Parts: sequence; C-alpha cells; structure tokens
Amino acid sequence: MKKPKSAKKLSLGILAAILLSIGLSITTYALLYATVLVEENSFHTGTVSIDLNGGVPVMEESEFLFEPGMRVEKPFYLQNNSSFGVYYKLYFANIEGDLADVLQVTISDKDKVLFTGTMKELNQTDTAAAEEVLQAGERKDLVLGLYYPKEKGNETQEKSLGFDLCAQAVQEKNNPNRDFE
Repeated sequence: MKKPKSAKKLSLGILAAILLSIGLSITTYALLYATVLVEENSFHTGTVSIDLNGGVPVMEESEFLFEPGMRVEKPFYLQNNSSFGVYYKLYFANIEGDLADVLQVTISDKDKVLFTGTMKELNQTDTAAAEEVLQAGERKDLVLGLYYPKEKGNETQEKSLGFDLCAQAVQEKNNPNRDFE
C-alpha cells in the first residue's frame, strides 16, 4: 500500500516540476519579447553645465559711481558646456541696497534685448527663459547695460547697490515648457 502513495506523490511532484518549468519558460519568453520590443528606444544621460564669464565678476565693487542720466555697458559671456542644448535665464541674486529698483537693467545679445527691468524684477523666480536655445558648445557674447534714470535726480544720492549676476540652465530635450525645476 505504501508504493501506490509514493508513486502518486512522485507523479504529483513531477507534474508540479513540469508546470513550474512551463511557467518559467513562458515568463522568460515574455521578458525577452518585451525587451526586443523596446530595443529601438534609446536613453542618454548628459550634463548641464554653463560658464558665466569664466567666474569673473562682470562689474567690480566700486567700479562706478553712478549719477542721474549715466549709462554703463559691460561685456560678458555665457557658454554652454553641456551635452545638449539648454534653455537659460540670467537673473540677479543677493541684491542689497536702495538702487535695486532704481537702475534700469538691460541684458542684450548684440542688438537684441534678452532681459530688461530693474534688478528687483529680474530675480530667479520672475525671470523667464531666453527665447533662443543655447546649443552645446555655443558661446554668447552679451552686454549688461545699466541706466540711472535722469528723472531720479538727487533723491537717491548716497545710495548703494550690491548684487550677483547669475545664470541658470536646464536641458532643452524633453522639456517643451522650459521648466527649471
């Protein structure tokens, strides 16, 4: 009597092993089939890196003593050292002093104005990306223009201003809304 029970257990064990092997084969085939289906897709990683004037300040501290009606232009550059094209924006941070909402700022590329406003307006949050994409390896020679409105007269005498000119970039690829976050 023990032989038939052993034979039955052995048969069930063999059947279970066969079913597990079939299941494993189907799963392996499905995985290989799925892998073959996505083989055409490609995924690349890269870097986003920009050079703002070689890290050299565009303006030195105490370089100018502004007076009403005065206009100053300072050249600088922005270079894309990224793997791909980037959207970029230039903005002001660490703004200190009472002239931040007085001086009119223009950042231009030759004759095309890219950014304009006061330093308080051209902050990281409120400044939009430039319209054009900065391609990989491309360098833009830009001009920072500052104008002290003549109509401000002497009311802003003895006022000061400190700031950092900053650049932020984000990849163009797969970013149609120019999201910087």
